[in-house]
Amino acid sequence: MRCTHCGANIPEDQMVCPECGAEVQIVPDYNPLEDVLTREVRGSVEGATRQIRTDDIRRQRRESRTQNVNSTRVVSQGEIDRIRDERREKARRQQQMMKRKEAALRRRRNLLLTLFIFLVLIVAGVYVIYHNSYTGVVRRGYDALQAGSYEEAQGLFDRAVVKDRSRAEAYTGLAEVYMEQDDLEAAESVFLTALETQPSNVELYRAAIDFYVNSGQQSKISALLEDCEDKSVLDAVAEYVSDAPEFSLKEGTYTEVQEVSISSDTGGTIYYTTDGSDPTEGSTVYEEPVLLQNEGETEIRAVSVNENGIPSVIASAVYTIEFPIVDAPAVTPATGQYTEPTTITITVPEGYTAYYTMDGSTPTTDSEKYTGPVDMPENSQTIFSAILVNDQNGKSTAVTTRNYITRSE
Repeated sequence: MRCTHCGANIPEDQMVCPECGAEVQIVPDYNPLEDVLTREVRGSVEGATRQIRTDDIRRQRRESRTQNVNSTRVVSQGEIDRIRDERREKARRQQQMMKRKEAALRRRRNLLLTLFIFLVLIVAGVYVIYHNSYTGVVRRGYDALQAGSYEEAQGLFDRAVVKDRSRAEAYTGLAEVYMEQDDLEAAESVFLTALETQPSNVELYRAAIDFYVNSGQQSKISALLEDCEDKSVLDAVAEYVSDAPEFSLKEGTYTEVQEVSISSDTGGTIYYTTDGSDPTEGSTVYEEPVLLQNEGETEIRAVSVNENGIPSVIASAVYTIEFPIVDAPAVTPATGQYTEPTTITITVPEGYTAYYTMDGSTPTTDSEKYTGPVDMPENSQTIFSAILVNDQNGKSTAVTTRNYITRSE
């Protein structure tokens, strides 16, 4: 459409000329009904008194569309005011709609901000709660431990223990603090002290066992479990249980050679010593009964190592072998004077050997061995001495002495 003042092209969606600023007056499209009405009023011959026909109106419309496509008409000031009022009302409604949208947007922003602040508060609350919870304090303790702040770490682990004495993480952390400072005794004490008041705490037993394994003190595991009287605990850590060996023979003194069998209820391999030293995996492996055949005291010490490599506590037993000693040997004939040839006889019990001398000296195993009756020397005085020597232990009896005088008639 063109401006009626300057002839410039005016976009269809604008009501003011972009060149001269003149306001556009909108003229409605040409209406063919007006021509029809005009002809009726003027009293044309054909249509002075007849009604307007529908096909006439349609025909006029087709013609007007062809001829007056771009036609405009001038409208009254009242029509212009009405159009302006409609545009103002439309603008007002659009402005109200924009205000409602802006208000809704502000409410949404405020809601999101409120939710964000609420979430921040929740996160902060959760952090504070976690930071001061058992788990949070333990984690802070380990952070301090890794940083080498042992005093701080110890304080945090102590704090965690106070929060929950039944959980093992804090005790383990305390032990690691001492281990980092090469104080294994203090580290071990952490667990032993706690178990004194919690003898049924499986988790604490497992932590103590892990401590012994990590510190290379597996031999102490069995001692720890030996003092445990709670079967549920022993069942829970069954893989670490290694029963001490048992001996088939009670400790004591025996007068005969003995055999001692060694066994363990948990199986595994048994190692033993007979010199009183502590057995290790380098000691003699038990495969058959131990023979006690030497007189004297023998201490057998044994350890059982289960399938998981856990050694038991060391079991020991002391045995004493004392073979009986018979009285001094019986020698016949008795001391006296003899005028006829006579033989000297020594009574030798089973398990003994007799030795004798005929010059009054004390016999030893280096002296003449008695194998049968000895002829009494003639026309002389003989001091005959005899002993018995135990074949098993080499011990000698007291000396029997006879004084013989022989004379020929």
